[in-house]
Amino acid sequence: MGEERLAALEADCARLIPLGAQRVRLLRADGENESCLVMRDVEGNEFCLD
Repeated sequence: MGEERLAALEADCARLIPLGAQRVRLLRADGENESCLVMRDVEGNEFCLD
């Protein structure tokens, strides 16, 4: 399930980049949290794809 989730996050990231978003970092799953992809919007606000 983890690789499937990462593939879905990467697909969403690829969709958002042409719209002006920037990839910041990937936070990998640990014992408590799922993987999350941190992005930045065109105004500089960070958000997570999860």
